[in-house]
Amino acid sequence: MAGADSPSLLAVHPSLPVVYAAGEQSPDRTGVPPVRRIRPRAGRPGVAGGGSGVPRRRRSAGALLTVACWGDGQVLLFELDHDGGLAARFAAAASAAPGRPRRAHASLMLADGRVMTTDLWHDLLRVWNYRPGHGLTLDHELTLPHGSGPRHLVQHSSGCVFVVTEYSIEVAVVQRSGEAGTYRLAGVGPATTAGALAGDSAAEIALSADGRYAYVGVRGSNRIGVLAVEADGTSLRPLADVPSGGDWPRHHLVRNGSLHVVHERSHDVVTFRLDPASGLPGKPTGRVAVASPTALIPARI
Repeated sequence: MAGADSPSLLAVHPSLPVVYAAGEQSPDRTGVPPVRRIRPRAGRPGVAGGGSGVPRRRRSAGALLTVACWGDGQVLLFELDHDGGLAARFAAAASAAPGRPRRAHASLMLADGRVMTTDLWHDLLRVWNYRPGHGLTLDHELTLPHGSGPRHLVQHSSGCVFVVTEYSIEVAVVQRSGEAGTYRLAGVGPATTAGALAGDSAAEIALSADGRYAYVGVRGSNRIGVLAVEADGTSLRPLADVPSGGDWPRHHLVRNGSLHVVHERSHDVVTFRLDPASGLPGKPTGRVAVASPTALIPARI
């Protein structure tokens, strides 16, 4: 067990026994103290949970860590030393979009070494280049449909990025094109079979290990939307909506053939075994009581 001040999101270093926890209540919103390896308790799923509050995202790539700050819209980059410590901090240029305040929500290390971030209120995706010693410089931006609210994102082995939209309860597919590697919107489709219901807001998106299925958590109606990945990874088709097993599924993780769902309001993590043929979750196979969990990461055992 390791303590942290109201952690919201977690990221694990790819090679070192270090976990990074987002401190939601940090006064300057930049404190991300590294925490040594978190080991799951005996008999619990091989995942580790975080605390609740303002979403803040980070992803580790060994030499750097990116952070999207929902509260003030900043996108930060930390260079890491050989022990995984925070060696330098750089703030990226703010979005030039007018109107509502920025709401940077998630960051993703792309396969080509660039970084993609979401801006929830401006319906905006931003792609960044990393310059050692300088931080992030803007490569290009992509605007999604108005009012969609891009929240979380994951990259498929096809190279396409799937972006779940919090407000419209959809998944946008963005595809790299041209020699410059500019991303374009390839399509937008529903994240569930039943569509958006009153009070719904989408949360997390995750892929099966083989990339054949995507899973979207929907808070409010408390569902997991299961989607088939088709057309060589460029299209998604809703297959089924499955009850998440609790209240307010804020995050989930696909791991070793199972789906682990974090419920912030019912204070539990529910595990489902996934059918390898259909990709659908079966009946819950486990439930762990956790106070206001909001994030899962794979644990190294």
